[in-house]
Amino acid sequence: MENQKVELHRVVVTAIIVKDGKFLIAQRSHDKKILPGMWHVPGGGMELDDYINTPKTLGDCWYFAIEKTLEREVMEEVGLEIDRLKYLLDLAFLRPDGVPSITLSFWCRWKSGEVKLNDESIDYKWVTLEEAKNYDLIPGIWGELEMVDKILKGEKPDEIVYNPK
Repeated sequence: MENQKVELHRVVVTAIIVKDGKFLIAQRSHDKKILPGMWHVPGGGMELDDYINTPKTLGDCWYFAIEKTLEREVMEEVGLEIDRLKYLLDLAFLRPDGVPSITLSFWCRWKSGEVKLNDESIDYKWVTLEEAKNYDLIPGIWGELEMVDKILKGEKPDEIVYNPK
């Protein structure tokens, strides 16, 4: 990709869901190609179907397409409705297959529902920030949880911490 202008990125969205002061984490299935068995937060890739067949909100544009994607992904993966979506941070990386990806991380509050996992995850836990240290989280997730924990306490979040141990 050196000296090549690449304009196509895979857009991924994730949700740190807060309920009663705890965060939802889920364990990835052991047959996942990337980071099998590790703990993550719900999310996934944006699909054209998330907005293309819905009414346009302004001319030839769609507002809230990312929000709709995240609501769909959370419902598919863990069966929950979420509320009050707030932007947290972004992350750019190259997937193992070379596809450039942008992850947009949000935090939100649980709105309704009981956790019902699809086949992408094998377990889940509602954890405090301190309890999250006991799980094999995918890189960066603990730092994101720490940021949200500080926001919930009315503090300004620091730079992301890669590994709490």
